[in-house]
Amino acid sequence: MCSHYEPLKNSVVAMPGKAIQIVHYGKIVLLWRRQFKRTVNDFSHAWCRNISSGVVASTSSVNAVELLGKAYLPDDYSNVTKKVLSKVGENLHNQRYHPLWLIKERMKDHFYKQYIGRFGTPLFSVYDDFPPVVTTEQNFDRLLIPEDHPSRKKGDNYYLNRTHMLRAHTSAHQWDLIHSGLDAFLVVGDVYRRDQIDNTHYPVFHQLEGVRLFSNHELFSNIRGGESFSLFEKGLRTPHKQETHTMEATKLVEHSLKQALTKLVIHLFGDGLEIRWVDCCFPFTHPSFEMEINFQGEWMEVLGCGVMEQQLVNSAGAENKIGWAFGLGMERLAMILYGIPDIRLFWSKDERFLKQFHVPCIDQKITFQPLSKYPPVINDISFWLPSEKYSANDFYDLVRSIGGDTVEKIEHIDEFTHPETKRVSHCYRITYRHLERTLVQKEVNGIHQAIEESVVRELGVEGRF
Repeated sequence: MCSHYEPLKNSVVAMPGKAIQIVHYGKIVLLWRRQFKRTVNDFSHAWCRNISSGVVASTSSVNAVELLGKAYLPDDYSNVTKKVLSKVGENLHNQRYHPLWLIKERMKDHFYKQYIGRFGTPLFSVYDDFPPVVTTEQNFDRLLIPEDHPSRKKGDNYYLNRTHMLRAHTSAHQWDLIHSGLDAFLVVGDVYRRDQIDNTHYPVFHQLEGVRLFSNHELFSNIRGGESFSLFEKGLRTPHKQETHTMEATKLVEHSLKQALTKLVIHLFGDGLEIRWVDCCFPFTHPSFEMEINFQGEWMEVLGCGVMEQQLVNSAGAENKIGWAFGLGMERLAMILYGIPDIRLFWSKDERFLKQFHVPCIDQKITFQPLSKYPPVINDISFWLPSEKYSANDFYDLVRSIGGDTVEKIEHIDEFTHPETKRVSHCYRITYRHLERTLVQKEVNGIHQAIEESVVRELGVEGRF
């Protein structure tokens, strides 16, 4: 197990042509996380392979959810809301001149130019239109995520039923692509997680996933005496390597990974960027790391990565190779790079927002000019919790379904336990603020009343309204 933020020895900053300072820390995380601490040319490429995902979601008379041309029968795990289903097929990362499209194109362009294959073609292939519906096997089992792992919780994911879900990460496609024979690829797509409500969290966000595999020759060919080295051994698992990997192979893969990601963030943020690496734990990589950058005086986590678990690579049919993988949240990068203050803005159709990113060059510096900030309307809601099966994420989803993007944030401001009955009461403060117009109290009262009625009916709480 990794300790949380416990400094280790060996510490160096990434500046091209200069010394690289790498500061190490340690902690445990669940999946490639997105966790905010605050917070015209044709740029398409022939090497980007698209697989159309379609759009349309509906429900039939037997309550089956029809999504992307397939029907999914509900069961006790089904928890996808109509609000979330309405986002499927939007594919913001593929909408030309959207800020997420700009970020994707910049990263794609970097990998195409930086890594060239044997025949002068890009080494990395790019997949940016895989449908977001995956099996639980793809999302969890193939990535070696145990059945009792907290990342599988119904309260944190959107399940169509027990066997199908909206992917929680683009890693869900890793196994299939390796199994198809690929050894260098990027996957970009929308991912879905149930979460709190504030300016940095949204139930739909976007990730970019990268994987690169190496054969024995590819990894050691440029190393003096490399012919004597091997990828694999029968050894012991330590905090620094897997039991099947030699230390030489592990260190070279780790160096390749960190070098690739250092070049990527320098490409995005510019020279002189201070970087540190945090040792952490992921189910599908070991050793695992998070990269943090010092941006405007504040350390921010931007991605998770690591040496791929050999068991995963072997099961996908690449037993003679070793590799690395990383995943990053695109909204986070866009918010940092462009100064976008609210994650809801990525879904805005307001031309005052969108036109700011209509630039002739994908690398053009953009500083977001805030729209007029309209005044908030704040209402509180409190209720007694049911005796069991209450999840705050159920409440957040219910509020999103009714209030939509008029809800800016929800704060859990008080919790009370009755001294005699031991019943527990929660009080939440809901901040309503529209991004494009002023809300009036009468309008908000109608939304708030609908939330009060639904929370009693749907979640079995007792209102204290």
